[in-house]
Amino acid sequence: MKSDTKKHYRAILQSRLQALHTESRNNAESRNPVTLDQQSVGRLSRMDALQQQAMAKATQARREVEIRQINAAIQRIEEDEFGYCEICGQPIPEPRLSLSPTATNCVSCAGHRP
Repeated sequence: MKSDTKKHYRAILQSRLQALHTESRNNAESRNPVTLDQQSVGRLSRMDALQQQAMAKATQARREVEIRQINAAIQRIEEDEFGYCEICGQPIPEPRLSLSPTATNCVSCAGHRP
C-alpha cells in the first residue's frame, strides 16, 4: 500500500479515535451510579434513570470495542500489515477499507468466518 494511502487511513482512524474519546468524556456523568433518593424522585423516575445509565454503559462498551479496533488498525499501519487479509493474506479491496478502515479480512474470508 502506498505511503499516502496509509497516511490517509491513519488520519481517518486518529480522527475517529479522538471523537470517541471526546464522546466518552462528555458522557461520563451518565454512567455514574444512580442516586436512589426516595424523597426527590418517584419509583418510575428511578427506573428511568437506571435504564438510561444502563444504555450509557452499553454505549461506552461499544465505544471501547471500536477504540480497540482502531488502535489495532493503527498498529497494523505501523507494522506495514494494514490492508491485508489476516486469513488469506491478500489485499483488502480499497472500497472495503473506505467503508471500514478497521477491517481485518477481505470480503471472501469475512463471509466464511465461523
